[in-house]
Amino acid sequence: MKISIERATLLRAVAQAQSVVERRNTIPILANVLIEAEGDTASFRATDLDIEVVDRAPAKVERAGATTVGAVTLHEIVRKLPDGALVSLTDDGVSGRLTVEAGRSNFSLATLPREDFPVMASAEYSAEFTAKSGVLRRLFDKSKFAISTEETRYYLNGVYMHVADGEDGRMLRCVATDGHRLARIDAALPAGAEAMPGIIVPRKTVGELRKLLDDDEAEIGVSVSETKIRFATTDITLTSKVIDGTFPDYTRVIPKGNTRRLEVDAKDFARAVDRVATVSSERSRAVKMQLDEDRLILSVNAPDSGNAEEELAVAYADERLEIGFNAKYLLEIASQVDRENAVFLFNSSGDPTLMREGNDTSAVYVVMPMRV
Repeated sequence: MKISIERATLLRAVAQAQSVVERRNTIPILANVLIEAEGDTASFRATDLDIEVVDRAPAKVERAGATTVGAVTLHEIVRKLPDGALVSLTDDGVSGRLTVEAGRSNFSLATLPREDFPVMASAEYSAEFTAKSGVLRRLFDKSKFAISTEETRYYLNGVYMHVADGEDGRMLRCVATDGHRLARIDAALPAGAEAMPGIIVPRKTVGELRKLLDDDEAEIGVSVSETKIRFATTDITLTSKVIDGTFPDYTRVIPKGNTRRLEVDAKDFARAVDRVATVSSERSRAVKMQLDEDRLILSVNAPDSGNAEEELAVAYADERLEIGFNAKYLLEIASQVDRENAVFLFNSSGDPTLMREGNDTSAVYVVMPMRV
């Protein structure tokens, strides 16, 4: 195999591949990227046996072929090469080495046989549809902060993507929760997604997917089966196993009778929470919210380090309320708001609180209170 490829193109392809590779590997071939060259294209494939990414890039192919080489090492080399460099990758198929040349730089890297590289079996997909990159990014970006990191509740270690009944009919919905907070995000149901099974997309896959969704208007092909999900752009295909488990009935957690309504400028609120939480070294320190007519007082009482209090002008016309929340959870939820105002709906100091963006019900968040 012998190819020449522009440095920026190669870096983008290898960066996507090496991020899938697990750093601590007991199977040497899984630390490698499979490079395949044919026609005028080179493809770079990496896998951890749960996720597989294939990135296709234009290249001048002088001799077709394939080999595998350490993904992290190749990425580091390409990253350190000068901008605009033309990189030559040569594998003679005999020496077990891949030569990387660019200008006066020359590297010789150990390879492993391409036959040893595991390729993820293709699945029969029960639903295939396309969606705008911006739509998918919103669904996953706004829900991923609530993914649980608790390994014992493995079925919460991802985003539950499914078809649901919304206020405006059938919707494509993403839900994540860790038991303390919950995010439920809706989008219009794309044509072809009606028969999609409900699946749990793993946390790592959600992180890798984010790299495919830069161009808001790009069309992303999505294929779903009971066991796998595949996202495809013109250049990149990301295939992932889904979490084998049942996502709990999240609808029971979303309060329906919360009537006490607080409307506040989202950015002002987030900044004020961040400021008062500064006095506490504990990330989980409760922030107390005291609500009175058109007035909100945020306070933190940290006996070891001090107290803090800040007052905000808000829209609130219900009876007086005192309620506490984990400062980190409040900040994460407030940071999801794209519109000017955040609306909080309370019932009592011991019940879950609902938060949304203005009157938009396509993004709903729930956070459990803390005792203060």
